[in-house]
Amino acid sequence: MLPPTPSQTVGPFYGYALPFPGGPEPAPAGHPEALTVHGTVYDGAGEPVPDALLELWQPAPDGGRAGAPGSLRRDPTTGGFAGRDGVAFTGFARVATDADGRWAVRTLPPGGVPYLSLCVFARGLLHHLYTRIYLPGPSAEADPLLASLAPERRATLLAHETAPRVHRFDVRLQGPEETVFLDFG
Repeated sequence: MLPPTPSQTVGPFYGYALPFPGGPEPAPAGHPEALTVHGTVYDGAGEPVPDALLELWQPAPDGGRAGAPGSLRRDPTTGGFAGRDGVAFTGFARVATDADGRWAVRTLPPGGVPYLSLCVFARGLLHHLYTRIYLPGPSAEADPLLASLAPERRATLLAHETAPRVHRFDVRLQGPEETVFLDFG
């Protein structure tokens, strides 16, 4: 089977600034508090989506929301993307899914909120989708958004710790276990 051509799909196409060095790594290299969040993006038929793009935003561990400049900083010599400096926490990650619909980011625990904000871009979506990845703990259990959802819907927003400092969060675009998406209208 041949891949679809641009005339057979709905755009836009997400090649600009992707990939960029360190895109899935907002945490400074070797940081002792770093955690990994990973998962798979599934379509309505339960099949992995091999060409989705995910963006994550979050506050720094101290609750600061300014982030550090440099996620997409340019190399002054070549004009290409130099990426992160490997030292500063930026609070922003951009990652594409692989051929099996999998993705992973290395980040720091968010301060002041129990979640990472997530934006999903994928084929067939005319508008990107917003959701949250709640990390396990008492802060998540007390969150007003989670408390407003029925337990089975709430479960679609909860990451599961699979190993120390490793959390799994799958995104389901449609179907009976569809991820709860937020409307910012």
